[in-house]
Amino acid sequence: MTSEPHVQRFAAVLARQLATTGAHPNHVTAVSLIAGLCGAGLFALGETWAMNLGAGFFVLARFLDSVDGRLAAVADLRSKFGYYFDYVTGVLCYTALFVGLGIGLASGALGDWAYAIGAAGAASAVVSAFLNHRLDSLSGLGKNESVGYPVIGGITLEDGIFLIAPVTWMGWLTPFFALAGIGATIYCLWTLSRLLALQSSPK
Repeated sequence: MTSEPHVQRFAAVLARQLATTGAHPNHVTAVSLIAGLCGAGLFALGETWAMNLGAGFFVLARFLDSVDGRLAAVADLRSKFGYYFDYVTGVLCYTALFVGLGIGLASGALGDWAYAIGAAGAASAVVSAFLNHRLDSLSGLGKNESVGYPVIGGITLEDGIFLIAPVTWMGWLTPFFALAGIGATIYCLWTLSRLLALQSSPK
């Protein structure tokens, strides 16, 4: 069963409110980028207080990533620059997150494996972004119409990133990070398989 993601519904509510203030989608994207990079930087510090705060920043960043597209649609402010700005912001935030977590958790139970998981996750985030962009192009889709993630019961695979806040605050960040690194790699391979299947399908 598929439906509109719950996160998108909440984002639509905020977007409608922002539209009345004259806010521009690119401004929201910029705040999302700043929040995401701040969150990643705090994770890299490796201190409990910094990681707890970083988790909050990153959740905010990813929610705003949904808001900017909704605002662009509501206010009729879609643009090619905004489309690519949003794409690049997502890539930078996820890449920085994995790098930050790899550095911050290297002194814990994972040891040097944290660097490897962080590198794998960061690389997968970058590659997946390019693969998804190619999928969108081949499918003739644009922003807010991307192939993206499958939706089941109003939840997408990407929504799992919102768990980073509660698992961090409850002290479960290390296993979550390990699973996220593995998941990012698997998703990258899955996206590659979809692209190859689309490219080989009859025109």
